[in-house]
Amino acid sequence: MRPHSAPRLALLMDPREEGWPSMDLVGEALLAGLAAQTSEVRAEALRPSMPEVARRLPRVGLRNAAFNADRVLTRFGLYPGRALLARGRYDVFHVVDHTYAQLVHALPASRTGVYCHDMDAFRSVLEPHREPRPAWFRAMARAQLAGLERAAIVFHSTQAVRSELLAHGVVPESRLVWAPYGVSPEYRPEPAGALDDSEAVLAPLGGRPYLLHVGSAIPRKRLDVLFAVFAALRSRHPELQLVQQGGVLNDAQRAQVEALGIGDALLQPARQERATLAGLYRNAAAVLVTSEAEGFGLPVIEALACGAPVVASDLPVLREVGAESCTYCPVGDVPAWVGAVSSLLTGSGAQPSREARLSRAARFTWAAHARTVLDAYLRLLDTASP
Repeated sequence: MRPHSAPRLALLMDPREEGWPSMDLVGEALLAGLAAQTSEVRAEALRPSMPEVARRLPRVGLRNAAFNADRVLTRFGLYPGRALLARGRYDVFHVVDHTYAQLVHALPASRTGVYCHDMDAFRSVLEPHREPRPAWFRAMARAQLAGLERAAIVFHSTQAVRSELLAHGVVPESRLVWAPYGVSPEYRPEPAGALDDSEAVLAPLGGRPYLLHVGSAIPRKRLDVLFAVFAALRSRHPELQLVQQGGVLNDAQRAQVEALGIGDALLQPARQERATLAGLYRNAAAVLVTSEAEGFGLPVIEALACGAPVVASDLPVLREVGAESCTYCPVGDVPAWVGAVSSLLTGSGAQPSREARLSRAARFTWAAHARTVLDAYLRLLDTASP
């Protein structure tokens, strides 16, 4: 039953130290959207810091394994403890990131929802043949999946994610709520003034044209395809540069860059604030999304909102988001990508118009996202037993 006053909603967000810009954005945008609805909800962020335990140990503290150890301690120890203490302070709970779905075990599941961004975290359990993992990893994934299965509401960004959830029987259809992401106000065709530092970031390019990729270097982003496509394009467009924002290359990726001889044309700036990233989108000759799998593809709508041309992998989820405003290429088909991007650069062949790009992006707003999430929780409280 809904309380007489505005219900209290806790947003359980990723610790900042996790370093996932997309999860930070989704949580912060939702919190801001709910803050505009004070007569209907009182929303607060629950976001503990990640303690430095393993990272303080001598000799091992600087290793990546130490960071991951602190992540596990936070995800399965500290954060569930904080959630237990918060049970009595809120009427409903929203877990912003499905990789923290294990928190549902510490919360009243009948009043808790989880946003499922994609199925990657559960792949080792649901499709072990596609993603074999060590036993300890599968144990964590099972705990996360079990939390998602218990949640009263499971939000999803696209119908593609919904289809996967239903195909694997994770939750019944009645618990699913479609809540697409939005476009932050910084992503727009016009520069954001003094907050946009993209000119300084791009200074090393000396005004030369560039392709842009925004995303991490995890395998499903297919940076191997990105680098191969760019190397082939440089033979046709010698002045072309590549800007890759957000990835830390592994040894194999660095070796590929060296073997292709593109290191002198690759710029990897540090993580930028949204106003500056918008400037990178606006000035790009094209934005490439080479992924082999996505849950939504935020760079697609961010780039479109800035008026940038987008060439993306021909995935159902990216077609769902980008519709007719993008150019699509088969996943991993380097010649097809080279041809499509080259046609865009030379202006040959039909391309989606700038007006179509801006119109498509305008369909996605964080205000609508927040409204959908809030309405789902209000309905949940209305139907709950007294």
